Amino acid sequence: MNGTAINGVNGTNGSPPNDKPTYMGRGQYIQTGKDSAKNTWLIFTPDQEDGSGVLADVLDTFKRNKVNLLHIESRSSKRDEETYEFMVECQSDSGDIPTALDEIKSKASYFSVVSRDYKNDKRKGLDSIPWFPGTVKDLDKFANQILSYGSELDSDHPGFTDPIYRARRKEFADIAFNYKHGEPIPRVEYTDEETATWGSVYRNLKKLFKTHACQEFNHIFPLLEQNCGYKEENIPQLQDISEFLKSTTGFSLRPVAGLLSSRDFLAGLAFRVFHSTQYIRHSSRPMYTPEPDVVHELIGHVPLFADPAFAEFSQEIGLASLGASDDYIEKLATCYWFTVEFGLCRQHGELKAYGAGLLSSFGELEYCLSDKPEVRTFDPEKTGIQKYPITEFQPVYYVTESFESAQMKMSQFAASIPRNFTARYDPYTQSIELLDSKNQILKNMRHLNRELRTLTDAMEAL
Repeated sequence: MNGTAINGVNGTNGSPPNDKPTYMGRGQYIQTGKDSAKNTWLIFTPDQEDGSGVLADVLDTFKRNKVNLLHIESRSSKRDEETYEFMVECQSDSGDIPTALDEIKSKASYFSVVSRDYKNDKRKGLDSIPWFPGTVKDLDKFANQILSYGSELDSDHPGFTDPIYRARRKEFADIAFNYKHGEPIPRVEYTDEETATWGSVYRNLKKLFKTHACQEFNHIFPLLEQNCGYKEENIPQLQDISEFLKSTTGFSLRPVAGLLSSRDFLAGLAFRVFHSTQYIRHSSRPMYTPEPDVVHELIGHVPLFADPAFAEFSQEIGLASLGASDDYIEKLATCYWFTVEFGLCRQHGELKAYGAGLLSSFGELEYCLSDKPEVRTFDPEKTGIQKYPITEFQPVYYVTESFESAQMKMSQFAASIPRNFTARYDPYTQSIELLDSKNQILKNMRHLNRELRTLTDAMEAL
């Protein structure tokens, strides 16, 4: 999915522009690029009752094979609470990693390898899966591995010849590059020119929301105006919005300087984290942007992240992406494209828009509900392989009956992805638990039974 879609405010007449199409929907999640850090992560549990001396044996194994270690930690195993497991980061271009891992695997009761360079690992004989973050803090590891834009602009960008705009874009990029999980998102004092650009788009889009947007969007948008400073003459702050989302669905925002790979962007959703730009399009073209900007993120995406059912659906796509092959990442990103970006839903017998690319595009918001495009029922198996144009409005849209229905379909599709584990998000620790052992599954079933008893008691008390 390497492409550009029409996704901004394309004009007030609902027609595509004559020049290069508006961007905005392609987003951080479409491109797939090379990562700079391609180290191998090893998770294993030693096959011995007494944990004493285990760490020394592990270090000796790597030392003998001349493998450099960048990180090592021990922790209580979630697979067997009476044992310990180790997580080790190996520098991929050092020493004889295959031999070292074979030696450790032979002495381990549990052994798993995750890697940024998993394709090359397989050529070396290593049975690894694509790396993915294990905790929300791990998002720091790839948040700056952007694929394009940031503070650098292409020659056809409206702001390319504007030194003031380019300097301003660098300011925004620096905020994102320096941000770490847990910190408050730095507040930005937007200029009058930037605010006027925001206001122009905001004013035009609000004209269509009541008749074209889904009911969940129209329910939440006024709450953002009341609680987060959404208004024509003010660009909201990411920190304020993030706090609001956390209080509603547990979602949060994280600043990003440019485009992330599909794999990395989707991985953020597994933790209910949305990577959001903070800059705005060039003032000379308020109805056009060649990349996602704060208009697209805050008007198009944010409102529905405050809806519980939509939040679950978005996270479902993120969880499905963890450890998936490149082919399935492309399918998941395509499903994301035709739902979260360009999705339609049926409410009270009428089609309504819920995709961010539609809700942030005056022209396409009108077009998508006309009789011109083809409308199909959302089916991840078929939707995930659908091709789409990158220089015009979408000729095909996918419709779902509800966000709950979309989430159920995505969950069923995720179960078909070849993986030797199921990923579960633990909201208490903000970490991913890999359900790949009987003990773990039984523990989660006991927790689920307790929840069911609580709900049953509550129902009987009514």
